[in-house]
Amino acid sequence: MKTNYRPTWAEINLKNLWHNYSEAQKTVHPKTVIPVIKANAYGHGAIDVMKHLYDHGVRFFAVSLLEEALELRAIYKDIDILMMGPILAQDLAAASEHKIEITIYDEEIYQAVKSFKHWITVHLKIDTGMSRYGLTETNTIIKMVEELFQMEHVSFKGIYTHFATANENETFYHMQLNRFKEILHELSTLPPMIHISNSSSTFKYEKDYDFTTHVRLGISLYGLSLDDPKPDLKPVMSLKSKVVQIKELNAGDCVGYGATYCAKEKERIAILPIGYADGFIRKNKTGYVEINEKKYKIVGIICMDACFIKIDSDVNVGDIATLYGGLITIDEVAKRLNTISYEVCTSLSYRVPRIVIEGEKYDQS
Repeated sequence: MKTNYRPTWAEINLKNLWHNYSEAQKTVHPKTVIPVIKANAYGHGAIDVMKHLYDHGVRFFAVSLLEEALELRAIYKDIDILMMGPILAQDLAAASEHKIEITIYDEEIYQAVKSFKHWITVHLKIDTGMSRYGLTETNTIIKMVEELFQMEHVSFKGIYTHFATANENETFYHMQLNRFKEILHELSTLPPMIHISNSSSTFKYEKDYDFTTHVRLGISLYGLSLDDPKPDLKPVMSLKSKVVQIKELNAGDCVGYGATYCAKEKERIAILPIGYADGFIRKNKTGYVEINEKKYKIVGIICMDACFIKIDSDVNVGDIATLYGGLITIDEVAKRLNTISYEVCTSLSYRVPRIVIEGEKYDQS
């Protein structure tokens, strides 16, 4: 039964997804790559991403929220799921029941785990300088580690940190790295998992570390990177829509709210059924789309459900427009919007269906 009726969609190239995972795994072998599929796999569709990686043998995934973890658990019972974000004391029971590995990041949640009466698996997060989630005091960390190993109802599985500047500030990065290593040196016993690297650190530094066991691959799993030069990655997402109408304008005719764009001569304007409610925000009005392997300028104000493209005689109703993922990259869009690729991808709304492909283009007919 057909479920997609509007000719707007995002293609998710699973062949490229596996390529990116394999590149990271090859880089850090024999360590294990943990794919991070929080925020709906950075907007790419967590379930489809997870299933594809599962079919290739991956059995460990990381998310941020308990809701995200439970969504994955409902599908596969034999995977490990690390929840990296905060958890409330009253929700430990749900994590325990569904075998979700949680993160201890402060004294309050530590005490809740200590008082908990059921089996639970935990990782300890160290704040080495990002000042987000994590413990900072060495003596507190040492005490917690010693006690966690003694708790009969706790499986103390891992210890980790997160880097704030792996892609740009090496001095700050190494400050965090050294802080983490100092803490490990103070611990008499270590859990089986030690993971510190995000995407940038995975490709730039991880091969030099002999004390870690895993890495967490986030944005680069999806073919994107903040590094320059970039690793050998392939973009996974492309955003597409079809030309549904063409307007023939005369000089003085205007388009869109506010009549901010008016033709100075005869012009052709294509209308695409995609707008800011889909995550294609109004700031994109200064950009371009790709139609028939050629760039065309966006004009006027982007509407909630539509936008306007100045075209030539080569464009016809039914032609596919690629808003990013082809000649126009997600990184290019992010730079134009003065943001990062993460925000571009995760802003894509639920109204845009994710169509998975295995390397070939989707036939939206």
